[in-house]
Amino acid sequence: MKGNILMKKITAFILTFAIAAACLTGCSDKNKPDADNPVTLTMWHVYGSQTRSPLNDAIDEFNDTVGRENGVTVNVVSVTSSSAIDKALSASANGEPGAEDLPDLFTAYPRVAEIVGEDKLLSWNDYFSSEELSAFRDEFISEGYFGASLLMLPVAKSSEALFLNKTLFDRFSAETGVKVDTLKTFGGFFETANLYYDWSGGQNFTQINDFYNYAYIGMKAYGGEFIKDGKLNLNDAAFEQIWLPLSKSAIYGGICLDDGYAASRWKTVEIISNIGSTADILYQPEMVFYPDNTTENITSVSLPYPTFAEDKASAVHRGGGLFAVKSEDERKNYGAYIFAKWLTEKDNNLRFVTSTGYLPVTDAAFAELFADTSIAENESYRNLYDMMNGMMDSYLLCSLPVYDNASDIQSDFEQNVKLVLRSAHNQYVERTASGEDKETVLNELSASSFEELKRLSDKYM
Repeated sequence: MKGNILMKKITAFILTFAIAAACLTGCSDKNKPDADNPVTLTMWHVYGSQTRSPLNDAIDEFNDTVGRENGVTVNVVSVTSSSAIDKALSASANGEPGAEDLPDLFTAYPRVAEIVGEDKLLSWNDYFSSEELSAFRDEFISEGYFGASLLMLPVAKSSEALFLNKTLFDRFSAETGVKVDTLKTFGGFFETANLYYDWSGGQNFTQINDFYNYAYIGMKAYGGEFIKDGKLNLNDAAFEQIWLPLSKSAIYGGICLDDGYAASRWKTVEIISNIGSTADILYQPEMVFYPDNTTENITSVSLPYPTFAEDKASAVHRGGGLFAVKSEDERKNYGAYIFAKWLTEKDNNLRFVTSTGYLPVTDAAFAELFADTSIAENESYRNLYDMMNGMMDSYLLCSLPVYDNASDIQSDFEQNVKLVLRSAHNQYVERTASGEDKETVLNELSASSFEELKRLSDKYM
């Protein structure tokens, strides 16, 4: 009798354990998407807002392969600029009338964590293993940590470079003697911009896409800090040191101060160079259009970011990362991980970044690209990666600081710089046309524009 009772207890225990195990397995399965339990993830991103989108191509490949096998579909609903995404995310997070719902996935800079709210964002390190995360380059992944939470996953990074319309520069060079090597330093770059303005009859030589980055790197080169305690540090002597040559060139006319994309001005020969993200290569035209409706094929080259001092070569490493909005539906969270893991695997990441001018994000992919840049099929892209290979050896790559109101401060700084320099340029043209001494007027307006910039930026200082 005792044996029968014991056997029944054992049988009951085994049955209970089996039921519990089945329940746990079932619950676990319900938390992961699969072909019979699929999810769709909405996405906003910035890769290809002016032209075709290489990321969309990658997403199509994912959806047709690993995504289909795992029941995950990524649906791109917006391809736009980083500033537009910042505004849209702010509107969504604050529930503004007419705003879209927050997407499941989006690409952006670290500054958006404050806009959306860190508590609303997925911690990638809850899904990626320590071993998986160790594959990423330290300088890229470290930027995405907010405390202990990895909220921004690097998927493609870039630096900054100088792009040059070599076809038109060679004509300018032949008549003036200015060489490409002159552009290695900002001193030579600004002098060249002014010479081109004179030679071309009043055309801007260049466009600097991010004055904020220029100031950040420049002040570091001269021992200062552009951002101090979360505020602009414009009273530092180092800022005046980098402001004077920039402002004088812009006031003279060598630098374009209008809003909009540099690539558009390349096409109409309003400028023949620009300083911006290495990913700008995606938008560089191969043909230009003149006012008389004639066209010309051009050759462009990628040059290193100009230096402030020969022994202090630095540049910003930029390019946002992938964020996921935390969902109550665990299938979506796990689906975001499946997609992110696929996109950052070596071969997939290399195909994506080499079609956009970005840098891969893992050590293995990085090593493979710079061991043989011919894996980039486009000749202009190979030229870019060959140039960047040299920068990787000799430049210090710096990430921008993250602090409260960083997005607003950066945006306002860009607009204020353009505002004060446009006004000063117009005054310069008027006053010198009326006979005033050019150098005297230039020095005066450079100094007054500096004071005006500080006045406009006072609330952030």
